[in-house]
Amino acid sequence: MKAFHFLVLLALAVAFSFASAFDPSPLQDFCVAIPEPKNAVFVNGKFCKNPNLTVAGDFSISGLNIPAFTGNRVGSNVTLVNVDKIPGLNTLGISLARLDFAPNGGLNPPHTHPRATEILVVVEGTLYVGFVTSNPNRLFTKVLYPGDVFVFPIGLIHFQFNIAKTNAVAFAGLSSQNPGVITIANAVFGPNPPINPDVLAKAFQLDNYAVEKLQKLFANA
Repeated sequence: MKAFHFLVLLALAVAFSFASAFDPSPLQDFCVAIPEPKNAVFVNGKFCKNPNLTVAGDFSISGLNIPAFTGNRVGSNVTLVNVDKIPGLNTLGISLARLDFAPNGGLNPPHTHPRATEILVVVEGTLYVGFVTSNPNRLFTKVLYPGDVFVFPIGLIHFQFNIAKTNAVAFAGLSSQNPGVITIANAVFGPNPPINPDVLAKAFQLDNYAVEKLQKLFANA
């Protein structure tokens, strides 16, 4: 009997460990997030407003028709609409982003979303996009035109690159209220405190001078 109980507990632990990798299913119609915990319920990482006090504005935001600034080093800008922007997204397991790209090489650098799959639709311009699988690493790429859709599986490194001479705009849906983002170059060369240069030199087969130069560059990113 003890062995049976142990197996049951083990199975439950495994099940909960898989479940925690994704946004939990909602237990009610909505759970509008609020920063003030007084007289509220804590659900899915946010405190929930009294449902009787919610308003339409809790489920809405404006401004995604406005192009974002792309005059930065990578020539792109991502306007994320997650639970911090629309409190009504709390517990609903979804968010949205607008992606703007400068002409001639605007890039959304290689990155991952640790908590979300992404589905992207191009509405203007021409994008070269792709993702890399886990080991063994296989690259999937495609050139997208307005109306084309591409999916980036959860947790995999992916990118979008403007290969045209005009601006590009895309919208992306993400399967989490707070998908998170890890930009590979920034995470490797720009964390605080920095990673030991000896580690990165050996990992990337570079000399320490090149690594330290990259660290200085990304430390100010």
